[in-house]
Amino acid sequence: MKYMKTFKIPGILALLLSAMITLAAKSPGYFIQGTFTGLANGTVIELIPSGTHDDEEAIASTAVKDSKFSFKGTVDGPRLFRVTVKGYYGGCQVMVDNTNISITAEAGLAERYGSKFLDLSDLKVTGSPVHEEYLKKVAYRERLNEDHIAYNKRGEAIISQVNAARQSKDTAKVAALMKSDAYRQFEAEEKAFFDKVAKISSDIIRSNKDSWWGPFLMLNAYSYFTPEQKPVFESFSEAAKESYYGRKIKEELFPKGFLGQKAPAFEAVSSGKADADLMKLIKNNKYTLIDFWASWCVPCRKSIPALKALYEEAGKSGLQIVSISIDEKETDWLKAEKEENLKWPSFLDKGTTSKAWKIRAIPAMFLLDENGIVVGENPTLEQVKAKIKGS
Repeated sequence: MKYMKTFKIPGILALLLSAMITLAAKSPGYFIQGTFTGLANGTVIELIPSGTHDDEEAIASTAVKDSKFSFKGTVDGPRLFRVTVKGYYGGCQVMVDNTNISITAEAGLAERYGSKFLDLSDLKVTGSPVHEEYLKKVAYRERLNEDHIAYNKRGEAIISQVNAARQSKDTAKVAALMKSDAYRQFEAEEKAFFDKVAKISSDIIRSNKDSWWGPFLMLNAYSYFTPEQKPVFESFSEAAKESYYGRKIKEELFPKGFLGQKAPAFEAVSSGKADADLMKLIKNNKYTLIDFWASWCVPCRKSIPALKALYEEAGKSGLQIVSISIDEKETDWLKAEKEENLKWPSFLDKGTTSKAWKIRAIPAMFLLDENGIVVGENPTLEQVKAKIKGS
């Protein structure tokens, strides 16, 4: 005989009602409603991922109408975004979770130092509890900024004198000024400040090591990572390491690299507006050294004389060098390229090459063989020479 399990109808209704309430309680995603008073109709607002070392692209854009704009979507955990006008720096940071968020501010567009900025005043972000927590956790940066301004203000006179002496190339006066009590006082205060930055940053990161906040704050505290930061990452809980921001740090500290693989995507343009063709560049060469640099990178530019010497020595033995600038402004790159008088093909990254090659810091170099296979990552010039001699 078969027995059928029976339920009382009221019990089923209760279960269904409970499930509906649970589903209703869970927000289907985020809805950001903004009002930037002062912006003209049609002004394009972008929502750009932030909080990592990646050069992120906007995930959404919308046009302002009557000072208002909105975004909606979903995130699989708290994410920091920047809200700004397309093509402009500035704007505001918003920590987003799947909830309704309101952003209001007085807005103005300005140009400074040759760049465009969105300036916001009377900024208010409401509706996001995680944003409120974010503001509390990063408040220490504002206090440190005040300290930074203060000690630089105190040392303004002596630093101005040193800079003026350097500009006039008066090395004797520079040396004398740097031995003065005023300059030594400035140096002492500067060291004390950066020691304070290091301690406070380390303390707040370690106090949040058991959640995603730890990796997030680590990304927030450092512009780039070195092997010295590995123990900090290892101190995180497994949940923190496997969080979105934890994985971002892991990618930087423990990169997989490209050794033995085909060279990644290559999109760059020459000063003559010709697109770079990697296969043509490596053709007929035993090895090709790809050098990532920028006009503002002092170590990059200091390395160029040694690269020229290497090119002079090994160029006839089958070595090609290709420079890729990651400058944001074409004019900066063109000026530096002319000043350095590069003897090999030189290009400006269109914005995707450095990302494809996972460039985190420059200078960065990759050695390719004649088939475009990566055979060296950040090799020394001596290693490059040895490779050529051994081939």
